[in-house]
Amino acid sequence: MGILYIVATPIGNLKDITFRALAVLKGADLILAEDTRMAEKLLSHYEIHKPIKRYDENVRVQIYCEVADRLRKGEMIALVSDAGTPAISDPGARLVSFVREKVTSAKIVPIPGPSALTAALSATGLNADQFTFVGYPPHKKGRQKFFNQLKEIKARPIVLYESPHRFQKTLDALLQVFGDNHQIVICRELTKIYEEIFKGNIAKVREYFVEEKIRGEFVLIVS
Repeated sequence: MGILYIVATPIGNLKDITFRALAVLKGADLILAEDTRMAEKLLSHYEIHKPIKRYDENVRVQIYCEVADRLRKGEMIALVSDAGTPAISDPGARLVSFVREKVTSAKIVPIPGPSALTAALSATGLNADQFTFVGYPPHKKGRQKFFNQLKEIKARPIVLYESPHRFQKTLDALLQVFGDNHQIVICRELTKIYEEIFKGNIAKVREYFVEEKIRGEFVLIVS
């Protein structure tokens, strides 16, 4: 019986990987990575030398055939994302769905570890007994509807991801929906050298995050 491992990897600091994740990567017959360059950096750091192939949102259908064939032969395949836990706002979810539906003899094993979502929430001081995670906002189609729907979520934090390229645009959209004085928390470059957690109203956040501050990946938490 083959095994598909869903392996969480560091979101910045390479020391955050677990012993179990390293053992799985060392024992895998194939590693599938959203970005092979990112994965190779991690593997090289821990002196792991394994075959690695790209698996992203533009992957060709042939990779599914290969995965199915390898799993049916009893091989071990490890899926990793750019950073954090695969299949959470990540194309890896499609691979997991495919294996569950088409390779029913295979076992799917999650290897838990780093996640920007939980790391950010843990450091905000907000009550996170309940929260709503909405991932990345749409780039174009459905964007306005996406932000308008956020206002319907009551009495719990809303967590979203954003890239530096669209960060200011997303702040502007949140301002339109919630107004200047609504409190948000911005978590930037978590676990990295320039890690920063900034809390304030939307107007204050827009003033603070300019030019050199808009670097790295962002977690935004609407309180």
